Amino acid sequence: MAEKRPLSPHIQVYRWQWTMLMSIVHRATGVALAIGSILLVLWLVSLAAGPASFERAQLILGSLPGLVLLGGWSFALFYHLLNGLRHLAWDAGWGLELKDAFASGMVVIIGAAALTGLTWVLAASIYGGF
Repeated sequence: MAEKRPLSPHIQVYRWQWTMLMSIVHRATGVALAIGSILLVLWLVSLAAGPASFERAQLILGSLPGLVLLGGWSFALFYHLLNGLRHLAWDAGWGLELKDAFASGMVVIIGAAALTGLTWVLAASIYGGF
C-alpha cells in the first residue's frame, strides 16, 4: 500500500526561514496596497462629490482606526517597494548568499519602518498634526 503523503512539496515539509516569511509578507503587502488603492479612489470620489462628502471621508480617515489603516498602508507601500528592489537585485545575481539575504531583509524592514515614520512626521509638520 502506498504511503499517504503529499505528492509535491508542502508547507509542512519545509522549515520556516527568514526569506520565506519575507516572501509571504511581500505578497500580503501587495494585497494591502490593492485594497488601499480602492480606499484612495473612494477618497478622491468623495472629493469630487462635494464638500459634505469630502468632510465625511476626512472624518473617517482622520479617526484612530482610519489613521491606523493609513499607517499600515504606508508601511505596506514602503515594504513592498524596498522588497521589490531587493528582488530585482536578486534577479541580477546580487545578495543571494544566506547572510546577504538576511541582511537585505533587515534593511527592508528597518527601511520601511523609517520611511513610514519619516513620511508621517513630515506630513504632520506640513499639515499641522492629525
